[in-house]
Amino acid sequence: MSLVDTRGRTLHDLRISITDRCNFRCRYCMPKEIFSREYEFLQRELLLSFEEITRLTKVFHSLGVAKVRITGGEPLVRKGVEDLIAELAEVGLDDLTLTTNGSLLARKAEALAAAGLNRITVSLDSMDPAVFAAMNDVDFPVSVVLEGVDAAAAAGLTPVKINMVVKRGVNSDGVVDMAEYFRGTGHIVRFIEFMDVGMSNGWRLKDVVPAQEILERIAEKHPIEPINPNYEGEVATRWRYKDGAGEIGVITSISKPFCGDCSRARLSAEGLLYTCLFASGGIDFRAPLRAGATDQELAKMVTDIWEQRTDRYSEVRSEATLDLPKVEMSYIGG
Repeated sequence: MSLVDTRGRTLHDLRISITDRCNFRCRYCMPKEIFSREYEFLQRELLLSFEEITRLTKVFHSLGVAKVRITGGEPLVRKGVEDLIAELAEVGLDDLTLTTNGSLLARKAEALAAAGLNRITVSLDSMDPAVFAAMNDVDFPVSVVLEGVDAAAAAGLTPVKINMVVKRGVNSDGVVDMAEYFRGTGHIVRFIEFMDVGMSNGWRLKDVVPAQEILERIAEKHPIEPINPNYEGEVATRWRYKDGAGEIGVITSISKPFCGDCSRARLSAEGLLYTCLFASGGIDFRAPLRAGATDQELAKMVTDIWEQRTDRYSEVRSEATLDLPKVEMSYIGG
């Protein structure tokens, strides 16, 4: 069974946040001024349990979802994440992946792979130690993240994807260095335009480095050419080095919105379903889960939500929409 929304988009991907906590305070996601020591994160009893997450995943799978990505916050800070991966690996998905900041990956990669994780994506915004430490704002060393990337590759979580959010005047000078570091490794760097997600990251259009500019910088050093997407609705536009040294990607939510084939739904750590990264509100699934709803009733909820979906925020982004309330990135993942 496949669900189709009002714009003809099929539900294919589900991104599941398993915690709203993170051990980084990246300026574009969880700035310290807001997410301080006094900030009240969700209490454990408010989070969906692993059993509840697995049950909902089965419901979504029955409706056509073939790919699940585990996100946060930082998902590896939640105790027992390997157990959740093992449960989800039994659902029968085509692809089970996880996005992490890499801080705990070196010690957890082997267990994640053994539990049944297929691939991993690592957020890494600079190869420069000083710039990276400043961006994560907790002085975390880039060397430890790189150790995590190596551990993931050794465990078979490949190809490892590296996500770099590019912000002009902050880390934009490091685009070519990032590309060159991973050229020839088999890993795939994806350069992401700085997005207006949430209400706390101080987004300004002048801070965005358009994907075309990123590609031109890389092409000056290493000629590249476009390649076809792996599947309909793929987030990144793919490019490969003409000398065969691998591929890169760009994610163009600002300069070239891809709302038209968006196939993703997002489940927050406390069980709210969002049909857009820039949504202002979600639909509660935790309450019906804990009130005894059947799988059929949960499936009908998903069906009704998706079939009425009209989201296209990036296509209609304007001065007016920038001020609309939006859920924080740290709450529903990327």
